[in-house]
Amino acid sequence: MTRAETEVALLELPEPSSPEPGQILVAVEAAGVGPWDELEIDARWDVGLRLPAALGVEGAGKVLAVGAGVSQFAVGDRVLAHEAPLPAGSGFWAERVLINADHAAACPPDLDAAHAAALPVNGLTALQALEKLDLSRGQRLLITNGGGGTGALAVQLAAAQGIEVTATASRAAAERLLGLGAKDVVDYHDPHWSTEVRGGFDAALIIAAGTAAEALPLVRDGGQLCSLTSDAPPQERGITSWDLYIEPNAAQLARLAGQAAAGTLELAPEPLPLSEGPAAFTRVVAGRAGGRKIVLIPA
Repeated sequence: MTRAETEVALLELPEPSSPEPGQILVAVEAAGVGPWDELEIDARWDVGLRLPAALGVEGAGKVLAVGAGVSQFAVGDRVLAHEAPLPAGSGFWAERVLINADHAAACPPDLDAAHAAALPVNGLTALQALEKLDLSRGQRLLITNGGGGTGALAVQLAAAQGIEVTATASRAAAERLLGLGAKDVVDYHDPHWSTEVRGGFDAALIIAAGTAAEALPLVRDGGQLCSLTSDAPPQERGITSWDLYIEPNAAQLARLAGQAAAGTLELAPEPLPLSEGPAAFTRVVAGRAGGRKIVLIPA
C-alpha cells in the first residue's frame, strides 16, 4: 500500500527479496498506523521508501526466513518491531516485510498481534522521552495530548515511576487517563487551559503540535521541555528545551512488550482489515482515531 500524489491506494507489490545478512523476512500479522506515516510520504521523515512501496514502520508477525548471522530468531518465531530506515524500501502495510533483526524484539506468547503492533512507535517514543527527561519520584510532569497513543503510554510509564502527571486531553478521555495514573486532566478544548493548572512543572512533554509555547511558562526555572512535534521553543530561564526523534531499540521494545503482556501497560488497538488502509490513513492524519491505535490486519 502506497500513496500516489494525494491519496493512499491498494497496490500489488513484488515479494520482498530473501534476507541478507542480519535481516529477517516477516509475515505481517498486524501493522500500526500513525500520523507519522504521512511524514514518510513527503520525505519529512526519510525512512528509505522506494516507491511503489508499502507504508508503515511498525508491526508484528512471524519470521519466515533469516539471513546469515542472525542467531536471536528462527523461522516461526513471533516478533514485533519499529524499523527505520526500511532496508528493502517497503514497509509493514503488506503481507511480508524485510527488516533488520537487531531492531526486532521477541513477541511474548500472551501478547496478540494487534496489541503488539500497537506498541512499537508510540511505546518507544514515550519511553525514550521519559528516559531523556530522567525525572525522579515525586517530580511533576505536564503532558500535552495525553489522550493519544503516545500520550496515554507516557502517562502510564511516568505514573509507574511515581511521577506526578498532569495531562491535557479531551473531556471524553479524562476518566480513562485518571485511571491510567494521571493526577489531573485538563480539557485542551478550553483556550485558556494553561491558566487552569498549577505551574512549576519540572518538565513538559509536548505531544500536541502548537502547545510548546503555552507549556513553557508552566515549567519551572531550570526545568526541561521535550517536544515530539519538532517545535521546541528557544531555551529561557535555564530551561533545557529540545526536539526528540524516535530510534529503533529492540531492548526497550522487549521491555515494553513484557509490560503489555503482563497487563501493566494498557493499549487500545482498533484492528481493521488491510483493505481499509486508505480510510484508516485518512482518519489518523485528520486526528479522528478517537484515542484508539489503528492496526491493519492482512487477510
